[in-house]
Parts: sequence; structure tokens; C-alpha cells
Amino acid sequence: MGSSTLSSFINAQLAELKVRGLYNTIEPLESANGPVIRMGGRTFVNLSSNNYLGLATDKGLVDAAVQATIQFGVGSGAVRTINGTLSLHVELEEKLAAFKGTEAAVAYPSGFNCNMAAISAIMGEGDAILSDELNHASIIDGCRLTKAKVIRYAHSDMDDLRGKAREARESGQYAKIMVITDGVFSMDGDIAKLPEIVGIAETYDLITYVDDAHGSGVLGGGAGTVKHFGLSDRVDLQIGTLSKAVGVVGGYVACSGSVADWLKARSRPFLFSTSLPPGAVAASIAAIDRLQDSRDLQERLWSNAAYLQNGLRKLGFSIGPTETPITPCIIGDEEKTQRFSAMLYEEGIYAKAIVFPTVPKGTGRIRNMPTAEHTSEMLDRTLIAYEKAGRELGIIG
Repeated sequence: MGSSTLSSFINAQLAELKVRGLYNTIEPLESANGPVIRMGGRTFVNLSSNNYLGLATDKGLVDAAVQATIQFGVGSGAVRTINGTLSLHVELEEKLAAFKGTEAAVAYPSGFNCNMAAISAIMGEGDAILSDELNHASIIDGCRLTKAKVIRYAHSDMDDLRGKAREARESGQYAKIMVITDGVFSMDGDIAKLPEIVGIAETYDLITYVDDAHGSGVLGGGAGTVKHFGLSDRVDLQIGTLSKAVGVVGGYVACSGSVADWLKARSRPFLFSTSLPPGAVAASIAAIDRLQDSRDLQERLWSNAAYLQNGLRKLGFSIGPTETPITPCIIGDEEKTQRFSAMLYEEGIYAKAIVFPTVPKGTGRIRNMPTAEHTSEMLDRTLIAYEKAGRELGIIG
């Protein structure tokens, strides 16, 4: 039953995705999302998780979540502005602000929510947004929610950004102009040129907005890309996630006290989404404490990343311009990329193919994410599987 028009449309589109190698099969895990996972009764070395530091399964975080759930319940019961703000939420936001070096922070149910919230609450009709062409989909969608003019600049091209910033400012058409960039670009692993971006912003009076989802917990002693460059007092808004290196779920905007007040009054995801559950908040607090107390997890993460990246390069694979633990193995053709991933799967390596529309057409890649929890034996097994698949598909000699 139901609409025949809808059925015809959906079936045709799904068939087209499958023909073009763009259809993604979702497989449920039968274990925790650690360095080794279990699916379909088999175990795999897991290189597709954003659980960078292994905190998603950390006993201290689990204990904190359990205790908070016992005390406060499984859900917060309301949106933040009614009575869904627990003392835990306030504690988390204070810790995040101190960690990021800002006056305040506002927590949201997800990182995606943050970009829906902050961009649309600040930018509107009569404004302009300068956005890196490889920014995350949530930034693109956040920009779409505004009536601002969106001006894309070439990826990390400071001459292009400078020229477009000058043109936008000198046009006199825009009340406010914002420049938005990822801190770490999730598909290539390269780092934004924040010192240059901030310099351009200060020259042309731009609002600076950095989505640091993949830099938080990884760079700047864990505080992120902005802290890595010593720019905490010169960036207006820092967006972070609690679901990657922090290991839990949620997101936050770190900013000035007045911007935080405005977001709480006018950002729709804050006003209309039930707040983060107590267990997730308590686990996130425990994670921030852990990151502030020790650098051991970051050191292990970077060591494992260097081991895998050096091994892939020696085999003859291209891993692009990565400067972080994110390790893309560029294959190119979408169908060949999917086949490569399937061959790794047969060898017990779970490394998902990333193809259009997540990345531009013709730049399909296997996105490998070594974590602090991987062992050298796991990574050696991965390299053996890569060599075998690469030779069979003619990607390496």
C-alpha cells in the first residue's frame, strides 16, 4: 500500500545507486565499537570508528554514565529552556569552556545540531558566509538554513579567501560576514590554515567560525585545532563534538558569554530538542577530566597513526595530504573503491569505502581511523590485507 509515485521514485533511485557503486550497506555490530568488533558472527580489526582515543568503552566513563543514570534517570525529560537543564549540563558546559579557553559553552544533542543552531542563529538575510568548499555537510546544511549569501572559497586557498573577503566587504552589501572552516577536514585529514584565516578575518572584520569536530581530543593537548595554533582568544565560535575523541554523544559551541546567551535564546535546536541524557553528560565530563589529566591516549593515537601511514606509503598507496591520524587511502573509482573495501572485509579488516556524495566524484577512498587502542599486530594484519587487495586490483605493483 501507499503511494505508487513514492515507491517508483525510491526504487529507481536505489537501483541507480547500486549500479554506480554508491549504495551503502549498514551492518549492525554485535559488540562494543572498539579496535576489534564482531559482526555477523565474525571478528574484524576495526578501522572505521571515530572513537579516536578508545573512550567509548572506557571503564571510568561507563561507571560515570551508570551512576548518573541511577541518580537522574535515563532521560533528561525536557528541553533545556523548560526544565531539562540538570546541574550536570551546567557542569559540562563550564568544563568545556575552561578546556577550550572560552568564556562559555553551550551543549547540544549532536555536533550536527550545533551547526544547525549556531550559523542560523547568527547569520541571516543581508549577511554573507565565506565557506571552505570541503566543509562538512552539517556546515553546508547550516548555511542553507540562513538567508545569507553563501560564497564558497577554494579549499584552504588563502588567496581565494582573501580576495572574496575583500570583495564582500568592499561591496557594502552585507551587514555581517562570517568565515567558516573545519578545523580538521574529516575525509583528507588536513588541518585548516587557521593563523592565516584569522589574519584575514581581522583585516576584513569577519566573524570566525571553526568546526573542530575532528580536532578536539586530538590536537592542542586535546583542546583542539584552535588551541593548537594558540588562537583561543581570536576565534569567535568553536564547534566541537562529544561523540568522536570524547567517546560519548553530543556537541557544543564554545564562545563568549554573550554569544552563549544568544544561542540559548534563539538557536532552535537548543529550544526545541530534548537535552542530552544524564548518562551521556556524566560520561562526557569524565572524558574531559581524563583529557586534561593525561596525554597518554593522544600519544598512543599519534604513534599508531604514524605506524599505519608509513606502512601504507611503503606499499605504494596514496594517503593524500593528511596531517592527522585520519588516514585516507585514495582509490579513485567508486566501484573499485567498494570492491577494495569488500576484499579487506574478507580478510577480516573493517574499513569502509567513502564515495560520492561524501567526497567528490572520482576521489573514492578507504578512510582508515587508527585509534589509541589498536596494537601493532592489528595494524600489521591490516597492512597485509591492504597489500593483497592492492595487488589483486592493480592499485599497487
